[in-house]
Amino acid sequence: MGAGGKGQRIEDYIPRLYGYAVSLSGDNHDAHDLVQETALKSLNASRIPEDEPAFRAWLFVILRNSWLDLARRRGRRPEMSGTEADYEQIGAETWSHDDSLISTLTVKFSLARLSTDHRDVLGLVDVSGFSYSEAADILGVPAGTVTSRVARARTALLKQLEAGNIVNFPSEKRQQARR
Repeated sequence: MGAGGKGQRIEDYIPRLYGYAVSLSGDNHDAHDLVQETALKSLNASRIPEDEPAFRAWLFVILRNSWLDLARRRGRRPEMSGTEADYEQIGAETWSHDDSLISTLTVKFSLARLSTDHRDVLGLVDVSGFSYSEAADILGVPAGTVTSRVARARTALLKQLEAGNIVNFPSEKRQQARR
């Protein structure tokens, strides 16, 4: 397969790779770097899987290993950029899509507080759409382990979301606040 064909196959997965990278790192800049590193490593590989499911899993393994290398280099679990206070500074003029923004930020902060194993498995199954058996292949664990990790991770995420004490500001009050 030529470099063009390989490049197109990789490009088709960039959005899913990016979603997984954000779920692992919690940081947009790190996610971009991880996806770029994954693309470069896969483009430079002498052999790639021909089978599409194997190719997809191979890309996600490269990304996950790159993220683990990043975490080791930093000597800690990668953390999200910014603080909750940074996001509180978002002005009222940007609130035209505030429900979506609040939901996104709430989930992002809650995911960042989960353990690495929980973020990893939720990133593969819930963010990137892998089946449990595909996620098991990527993680190198039995499918039953993925099943139990997903259940525990979802429970932990729900607890984080509940602990956030987020109260949705009613639409009428938002409209009045803008006036």
